[in-house]
Amino acid sequence: MAVKPIVIESFLELAASHPVLDVRSPSEFNHAHIPGAYSLPLFTDEERKVVGTAYKQQCREQAIKIGLDFFGPKMRPMVDEVEKLLQAHHFQQANINPINNSNDVPQTVLVHCWRGGMRSGGVAWLLDLYGFRVYTLIGGYKSFRHHILEQFELEVDLKILGGYTGTGKTEILQKLERLGEPIIDLEALAMHKGSAFGHLGQPEQPSQEMFENLLGMKLLQWHNTNETAGKAIWAEDESLRIGNLLIPQPFYKQMRSSPCYFLDVPFEERLDFIVKDYGKADRDKLIGAVLRIQKRLGGLETKTAINSLIENDIRSSFAILLKYYDKWYLKGLDSREPGTPVIALKGSAVDHVRNAQLLLNQLKQN
Repeated sequence: MAVKPIVIESFLELAASHPVLDVRSPSEFNHAHIPGAYSLPLFTDEERKVVGTAYKQQCREQAIKIGLDFFGPKMRPMVDEVEKLLQAHHFQQANINPINNSNDVPQTVLVHCWRGGMRSGGVAWLLDLYGFRVYTLIGGYKSFRHHILEQFELEVDLKILGGYTGTGKTEILQKLERLGEPIIDLEALAMHKGSAFGHLGQPEQPSQEMFENLLGMKLLQWHNTNETAGKAIWAEDESLRIGNLLIPQPFYKQMRSSPCYFLDVPFEERLDFIVKDYGKADRDKLIGAVLRIQKRLGGLETKTAINSLIENDIRSSFAILLKYYDKWYLKGLDSREPGTPVIALKGSAVDHVRNAQLLLNQLKQN
C-alpha cells in the first residue's frame, strides 16, 4: 500500500466513516480543528517551536534532524495509540452497521497537519509502513478552513424561528429536528444562550474559528445530504453576537433576509418559563449578568432588578429583564432586511410540541 493524498471533499466524505488524525501540536488542535478529529500530535508545543526555530535560523535539513530526534521515541506509542483508536472505532461502527465490517479489510485512517507538509507526511509514512490504509489531506487543515469559509458564501434556504425571550425556541428547534426537519442550533454550537444570562450553566465557549468550523460543517451536511433535498433549514433568530462569538457575516445576512416565523406567546407564560429555567442559578452570577446590561437597562431598573434578586423575589426581577429584552427584540425584528416577510403566529403557551406543529402547519399553508 501507499499513502494517498486526497482533496478536502473526498477527505470529508471518508471522515464520515473513518477516524481523522490531527497531527498538529496540542495548542493548534485546542484552538480549532475539524469537528470529530482525534488529536495525535507529532510534536509538543515546545518541540514544534524548537523545530520551527531551527528551520528559520539554520536550515531545513537541521530542522528535519531535530524533528526525527523527537519523532523516533514516539513511533511505537503512536502506532499503539492508533490501534486502540481503531479498535474502539471499529466496535462503534459495528454496533451502528454490523454489515460490511470485516476485519480482513485494512483499517483506514485519515491524517492531516497544518498545510499537508512534513508532519502529516511523517506520521502517514509510519502508519502506512505498519499496515494501515492511510489518506492525507492535500493542503492540510488550511484547505479545510478555506472550504468552511466558502460555505458561508453559498445560498441557503433558511426559515427563521422568531419569538420573544422565554418562548422556548430552542426546545421547538429540537422538536422540529425530531420530526425530520433540518435545523441549525446556533446557541448549542456557540455554547451560549444568547442573552446576558446565556453563559449560566454552559461550558466555556469555543474559539471563533472552532465555532465557524462547527457551523460550516452543519451547512456542508445540509448541502450534501439527500435527506434534506427540498427542505429548508430552521434556525433561531439571533443577534450578530452570541456571547463572545460572531455569526459569520455572509450567513448572518442570509438569516436577516430569510422569512421569519414569529411566535407570539403571552408575557406571563414566558416569565414562568424563564423563572423555571434560570431561577435556580447562583444569585451573584445573576446579579453580575444584570450589571453587564445596566447601561441599556437604566439605573433605576437595574437597582430594582438587583434588589429583587437580593430579596429572593426572582419573578419580579425577571419581569423587569423580560420587558427589557422584549423591547430590544422588537427593535431587531423591525430592522430586518426590507421586504423580508415576518409571519406572526399566536401561541397560547410555552409548549414546544404544540408550537412546533403550529409552525409546520403554517408552512404547509404557505
